[in-house]
Amino acid sequence: MKLYIAGHQGMVGAALVRRYEGEPGVALVLRTRRELDLANQAAVDTFFAAERPDAAIIAAAKVGGIHANNTYPAEFLHENLAIAANTIQSAQRHGVRRLLFLGSSCIYPRLAPQPLSEEALLTGPLEPTNEAYAIAKIAGLKLAQANRRQHGVCFHSAMPTNLYGPGDNYHPQNSHVLPALIRRLDEAREQGSPEVVAWGTGAPRREFMHVDDLADACAFLLRLEDPPDWINIGTGTDVTIRELTERVAAVTGFRGRIVWDPTKPDGTPRKLLDVSQLTALGWRARIGLREGLGKAYASYLAEKKAGTLRG
Repeated sequence: MKLYIAGHQGMVGAALVRRYEGEPGVALVLRTRRELDLANQAAVDTFFAAERPDAAIIAAAKVGGIHANNTYPAEFLHENLAIAANTIQSAQRHGVRRLLFLGSSCIYPRLAPQPLSEEALLTGPLEPTNEAYAIAKIAGLKLAQANRRQHGVCFHSAMPTNLYGPGDNYHPQNSHVLPALIRRLDEAREQGSPEVVAWGTGAPRREFMHVDDLADACAFLLRLEDPPDWINIGTGTDVTIRELTERVAAVTGFRGRIVWDPTKPDGTPRKLLDVSQLTALGWRARIGLREGLGKAYASYLAEKKAGTLRG
């Protein structure tokens, strides 16, 4: 199988490369952003026409946390729409028979019943702080579904929960909550700071999954003969942001006070995925949060020492 992984230098794409490297019968097709701009329709079409992969996993995206999504909605909407439209349509035109498009749990309505089931899609308003990103991902999901129905190709989508692990973005403002906490608390420990200010109230609940579990779930889905049009990927468990912050403090060795700033946005009150569909098909996450945080912090320190830390 000739497998194209879009976005292989990002956290998710790199995990997929680790999962498939050396696997018998799989030849990886990879392009850096400099080699192939996925927002350039002509370039993407030329690439698929020349390479003609058998399968593709679309893991490329413009991503960020609450601050980045809320500050740059136009860029998040435009770039992610372009990536989805260009890759999915070019794949269909040039003979790709199997495509897995990776979305996000933020596609579901802000106040949808918890845990979030696949049926909740488009049943209510989205979370305003990441609406642009969510709309782009919903469009990609629906485009994959439409191609499957119209052209008979097995194009399907997966909606991962919050991810973390090697190669994460640790930018102090534009990253997601967990890597931002790792960096801030590690730096506070190094500097001997007596306290760290955390955004919001700490009350929202979030689910976190190690990116290596996601890569394994994607490989599982690609082996299914008739996968669902879209399916949730997660652990099925969540923690409060306050509890997460305390756990990261323990892992990094920060012993100071954590002060909560309720003037900052909390985002969605709770975001836990219903993973019963995936569980029924035979897959479960294996890396628990305690083990995963230890691995993530070790990766952070190694990347920091090597000078390869993103952000």
